[in-house]
Amino acid sequence: MSESRPKLKAPPGTTDTHMHIYDTRFPFAKGAKITHGDALVPDYLKVRERLGIERTVVVQPAGYGTDNTVTLNAMKEIGDSARGIVVVDQSAADAELDRLTKLGARGIRFFMLGGFLPWEILEEMAVRVDHFGWHVQLQLDGRDLPERLPLLKKLKGKLVVDHTGKFLEPVKPDHPAFRVLMDLLDNGRTWVKLSAPYETSKAGPPHYGDVGALAKELVKKAPERMLWASNWPHPTPPVHKKPDDAMLMDVLLDWIPEETTRRQVLVDNPAKLYGF
Repeated sequence: MSESRPKLKAPPGTTDTHMHIYDTRFPFAKGAKITHGDALVPDYLKVRERLGIERTVVVQPAGYGTDNTVTLNAMKEIGDSARGIVVVDQSAADAELDRLTKLGARGIRFFMLGGFLPWEILEEMAVRVDHFGWHVQLQLDGRDLPERLPLLKKLKGKLVVDHTGKFLEPVKPDHPAFRVLMDLLDNGRTWVKLSAPYETSKAGPPHYGDVGALAKELVKKAPERMLWASNWPHPTPPVHKKPDDAMLMDVLLDWIPEETTRRQVLVDNPAKLYGF
């Protein structure tokens, strides 16, 4: 694990809005497509200290399905500076949603690249979780956005799109699918995480220029609804290709050169969305 520190000095209240905890004491769901070895809270807290992060959003890993035990345990261990994104389906009663809210849950995760919740329940669950102040966190191949636009436009509540849209084949800012993401920002309820560029970029580090071109357009369009995340422990790439966490923070120096806007993305926006 790299011990490098970022050049970017994180402002007080900096928030990592997307990371995962894995604990092999707990079984993965049957049919899980993405699994990982132990990546525990003490490991993450070392990264958090190194980067200057003060707040964290723990996102339920796809591999655990609707059993949120590992995520809830992690939130409790981290304490008041943690919030959570969980996976629940129609079988979850309102009393369970209320319980999860009190434990710090602020969103429901729809992971369309190997998760367990189908498109067919997204609209229904968006209505239900909005009652508790949650949002829908969505990860998909961004190239599918035009096809899904009618559904996404009528969703109730807030929508958070992962990983700069996660266009699995990098696209240019004038691509029709990226224009759909830009147009969604016009509704005032859509947020985007500027994160995990290594998962899709062909340009590569340190600036991931192809993904960065999209990020810069998004920031210009709606700086008040952009977020940043580490995506630790980077569950998709092979172990020997995992990116340096400090570099992933420093990419913001290129993507968001203006300090006031960076503070908005790192501190103010997540504080508003997650209730810190």
